[in-house]
Amino acid sequence: MPIITTARARLVDLEVETVRTDAVQSFVKQETVFVEIDTDDGLTGVGYSYTIGTGGRAVLSMLRDHLLDLLPGQDAADVEAIWHRLFASTRATTTGAITSLALAAVDTALWDLKSLRAGAPLWQTAGGFRREVPLYDTEGGWLHLSTDELVEGALRSRAAGWSGLKIKVGMPHVADDVERLRAVRDAVGDRMDLMVDANQSMTGAEAIRRARAFEPLDLFWLEEPLPADDVAGHQRLARATSIPIAVGESMYSVAQFREYLERGAAGIVQVDVARIGGITPWLKVAHLAEAFNVAVCPHFLMELHVSLVGAVPNGRYVEYIPQLRAITHGELEIVDGRALAPTAPGLGIAWNQDAIDDRIVA
Repeated sequence: MPIITTARARLVDLEVETVRTDAVQSFVKQETVFVEIDTDDGLTGVGYSYTIGTGGRAVLSMLRDHLLDLLPGQDAADVEAIWHRLFASTRATTTGAITSLALAAVDTALWDLKSLRAGAPLWQTAGGFRREVPLYDTEGGWLHLSTDELVEGALRSRAAGWSGLKIKVGMPHVADDVERLRAVRDAVGDRMDLMVDANQSMTGAEAIRRARAFEPLDLFWLEEPLPADDVAGHQRLARATSIPIAVGESMYSVAQFREYLERGAAGIVQVDVARIGGITPWLKVAHLAEAFNVAVCPHFLMELHVSLVGAVPNGRYVEYIPQLRAITHGELEIVDGRALAPTAPGLGIAWNQDAIDDRIVA
């Protein structure tokens, strides 16, 4: 019975590795919230979550003022029970970004402890389906890049053996989006998966219009065309196009995913381990999607998601956006265009504590 003795949190500002733009925003920095949990058997679990520039101090306040004091004395092995106790304690804020991001930092630390204690890597303790998972590139597809730059990035991805790449859409005129996508498709050919991401920038009518314009390009998915709370709009769009609709990075509860799946509004599930509240609910969403015969291709956090995609049978893709290299030793292992889940016990992320300490802001 490993009893939690102490728990602490801190906030780190992490600079972006490259300029990243989409139809609605720029990625200015990553606010990373770390939680460390000590147990009486001498182990320490490290968990984390993030924002892309705002709200990090609110997440830290939720942890320090409300959640961390509930942890000492609890059995760290009771991961499900702890998640539900903390969730219930937040009362009026239970479903939403701040609570989910705070819960995720705690929950990933508990799973780190669970895997460390088992002497096994996360991809096995969370399910153990396969270690190697397909990879798709987002870094070469940002909206500010020229058509020539998009093509250059796509050819690099193909040469590296990656099986997919994603291009941001939402240019002022649909013809501009089509021109950029056509150039990439012509460059890489028909055997590379091409995804697009609109970042919730469209109306329902415009999404249907653009999807029809995109259909000749044989897209693997159309991501977040509408605001995430417009389930009915996504349902209408899914019925109007042959392109699979991908959603999930902006959803914060298992129930939201259930509604999308029940209504046929999601062809790809992109559940984000931080925004859903941790590994515990992430696995519930992944298994729910499996019951609907829908693939899981999570958003961002490739260093953590590689293990979770490897844990479940319907894990389809990991998104390549490197963002932790400044505060880790080493980086995601890629062999023949596929990402390899770490084999070290725990989350498998080798944190550089000196680099983290240099970036602490709270």
